[in-house]
Amino acid sequence: MKGNTQKINIWLRLGAGVVLSLASAGLLTLAFPPYGLWPLIWLSFVPMLIAQHRVLPRKTSSLAPAIAIGVWLGSYLTPMFGGSGTYMAWLPLLIGGITLLASSGERAFHERTGYRWFVAQGALTWVGFEMLRSFLPMMGTWAFVANTLHSQPWLIQPVSIFSIFGLGLLIMLVNYGLGLGALYLFDRRWQLDPSISVIGSSAARNWLLGISAALALWVGLSLALYRAPAAPTVRVAALHYDAGKPGGAPNKFRELTYQAAQDGARIIVWPEVAIEGDPQVTGTAEFQRLAAETNAYLTLGYIVRVTEQAFRNEATVLSPDGQFLGVFGKDHPVVFGGETSLTRGTYPVYDTPLGRIGTMICYDADFTDTARKITRNGAQLILLPSRDWPGIATTHYTHAVFRAIENRVSVVRSDGSGNDSVVIDPYGNILALALTPGGDREGQVLVADAPLGTGDSLVVQLGDWMGWISLAGMAFFVVYDPITKMRAKRSAAPSLQPNQV
Repeated sequence: MKGNTQKINIWLRLGAGVVLSLASAGLLTLAFPPYGLWPLIWLSFVPMLIAQHRVLPRKTSSLAPAIAIGVWLGSYLTPMFGGSGTYMAWLPLLIGGITLLASSGERAFHERTGYRWFVAQGALTWVGFEMLRSFLPMMGTWAFVANTLHSQPWLIQPVSIFSIFGLGLLIMLVNYGLGLGALYLFDRRWQLDPSISVIGSSAARNWLLGISAALALWVGLSLALYRAPAAPTVRVAALHYDAGKPGGAPNKFRELTYQAAQDGARIIVWPEVAIEGDPQVTGTAEFQRLAAETNAYLTLGYIVRVTEQAFRNEATVLSPDGQFLGVFGKDHPVVFGGETSLTRGTYPVYDTPLGRIGTMICYDADFTDTARKITRNGAQLILLPSRDWPGIATTHYTHAVFRAIENRVSVVRSDGSGNDSVVIDPYGNILALALTPGGDREGQVLVADAPLGTGDSLVVQLGDWMGWISLAGMAFFVVYDPITKMRAKRSAAPSLQPNQV
């Protein structure tokens, strides 16, 4: 009878653990676009942590993060890549499996160390993994927990100091601090494993007070930084239209360009691959006439076929007097799509009477390095031709918000599939937005007065320094874990008495 009762108890614990893990997956899903319930990100991991460290049996504890993260990424990535045939469609399952293995020793580590490292290890490890993911060609800053706060500029200004990784670290510290408090309350009511290391009231209280203070300081600093100084502005325009195939609607983009000029735009951004062929070689006189007649700087995204499978993906800026100021090659090309460029790895900035402008292309905004290199070269305004598909429309433009704040520059994003175009100021305020998943076949022009940025943020100078600190912290715990195992074995070994020698 006792054996049957134990089996029933295990199954109940497994069921409850799975439910809690799914609850975390649901909270994370709701925190991210398109749902945008951003306050949930501050506590999304708490149910998972209760399941992992108290509810699930020890041997199955790593199921909690595997289920929570795998299911959440499934809901996040499947709408983007489902049916695409790329490995990204299967990535959630792969990451769930990796998480299952990577977290298999976490509970044992914290029980050996009395949960004194619980908050620091959890937060640093998560952000350390985000730092590693930012180096991967098809990952970048996608699914970063900080992205959930893109619509709250009053709250995210310290990103200009601590980078997106600093904000992610704060979010995870809050989650793990609340998680530690939840484990303390759980221990007061239940002890499913009698030999478990219970959480002390002083440890839970100290961590919660410390994290509350850090959050209060962050909010206070953000509000102080949010008082933007007056800055010169330039009227910009982003052309928003579903052009179908690459280079498929040059006449429509000319029509929208004239409309933007009538609205006073002096800098007009065409989308990625809006033109088939290099405008410096093909149709040059016509583009020069368009720039002259509109008296505007035109940012032109174009492709040049190299082979049937490969093409150059580039952008150039044409001045009103007919001069092509330079060429930017996509810094983070989608390699499996055949993208390449002769000028990749250079970051030109053009000094104009309207301000110093630089360009990126689409996927470059999903990484922290490209915008930073352009800003270091003096850019005050970054122009971003893009071309998205409907599955990423509600998420993709949000990355540009963080690039604007990190570098204190305005960003103008023009989408050639008519999904998501946006103009953002150096403080992350969205000045104009066209969000039409599925494509806008009518076409529209986003016009706004964009402040010229200063580019004087600490992130421009030091880069992703909080990401590197988090990665170092993750490495420390990877090394420290086996050390605690050896110490535990030594302390458990029976000591030899003198008469036994």
